[in-house]
Amino acid sequence: MFNVPPVVTATLAAMALVHAVRTLLLTPRDDAQFLLLFSFIPARYDPAVAAQGVPGGWGADIWTFVTYAMIHADWTHLALNGIWLLAFGSAVARRFGPARFLGFAVVTAAAGAALHLATHAGDVGPMVGASASISGFMAAAVRFIFQTDGPLGFFSGDAYRRPVAPLTTALRDPRVIAFLVIWFGLNLLFGVGSITIGNEQQSVAWEAHIGGFLAGLLLFPFFDPIGKGRALPSDDDAAKGAASG
Repeated sequence: MFNVPPVVTATLAAMALVHAVRTLLLTPRDDAQFLLLFSFIPARYDPAVAAQGVPGGWGADIWTFVTYAMIHADWTHLALNGIWLLAFGSAVARRFGPARFLGFAVVTAAAGAALHLATHAGDVGPMVGASASISGFMAAAVRFIFQTDGPLGFFSGDAYRRPVAPLTTALRDPRVIAFLVIWFGLNLLFGVGSITIGNEQQSVAWEAHIGGFLAGLLLFPFFDPIGKGRALPSDDDAAKGAASG
């Protein structure tokens, strides 16, 4: 909490800057145009809508799979996502490093948008928020934080360098199972209701959360820099190597 990886701080700052520009500099008309260009709108992929022309054209058809994650409904929405990003994104950033962290964020955001599109075809409502990526970070963190020598049981930087057990093994851990049951249960509850963000009732794009979470859970090995059965050198080992070399 008091030693946040720079890439997480930079991500939070970028999201805050986007919202500040929207609220302080853009007129309502300009902001509406901004959302058309950068939020994720399923109707954009409806052939009938596309034939009439949509802002951004085919380029926005691609980049909105990711850019929506940098936009938030209001400061409360941003603050809530920021808290979860600090908690789970920081753990993943310490293990992945900046480049892999950002790549993972992009992939899980796109996966969340894809599942939202599959379940909301033709919907004209814009989807915004980093929740799909944060859900991916939660899933990635589950892969290593509960291990005996992981961050929860071994308070040291070395805890982020331990090889992970296979997913099939992790899914036999009662703590992992409990986390998954609670996480999916909460998101299913979101699916039958709404929450208050700021002064407005907002629906929760829970399908996007699930898309990001599943992508994070399954794609973790492709981003994890620590090979199977091989830990990265610890800070102490690196220092010794530098001194002797």
